[in-house]
Amino acid sequence: MNVTTKLLALLAAIAIWGVSLPAWADWSTPLSFSNADLTQQDFSGQSLQAAELSNANLELTDFSNADLRGAVLSASVLTKTNLHGADLTNAMADQSKFFDTDLSDAVLVESILLGSTFEQVDITGADFSDAILDRLQVKDFCAYASGTNPTTGIKTRDSLGCR
Repeated sequence: MNVTTKLLALLAAIAIWGVSLPAWADWSTPLSFSNADLTQQDFSGQSLQAAELSNANLELTDFSNADLRGAVLSASVLTKTNLHGADLTNAMADQSKFFDTDLSDAVLVESILLGSTFEQVDITGADFSDAILDRLQVKDFCAYASGTNPTTGIKTRDSLGCR
């Protein structure tokens, strides 16, 4: 190889390496709020993808229109929590307590909700397509499910498999 070829190969390697640097700069670890008291916090409209919120107190917390795809909310307390329009696709919220929670227009596609308790929850327009719920949860939701999710266009009753 002559000097010109070596120089061109070196410049090409530097250019390729330099182009990949921005991808490294954008990488970040998910937010972690495990065991945290987030009472009355405002996360409305925020991106919280893959956030760790397990065993957290989320009472009166506002997650309206937040991006919670892949978030972990296991064993958390969601009393009077606002999840209106939130995207909880692939979220894990097993063993959580939902009381007087607003899940209206939320997207819960492929989320895991096993062992969670739901009391006085607004699910109008929520999409539970392919979500994993206890059979009793589905039965209870089907008793009052209504609306169509504005994001996915899926009827709440259809997403739950109600008859």
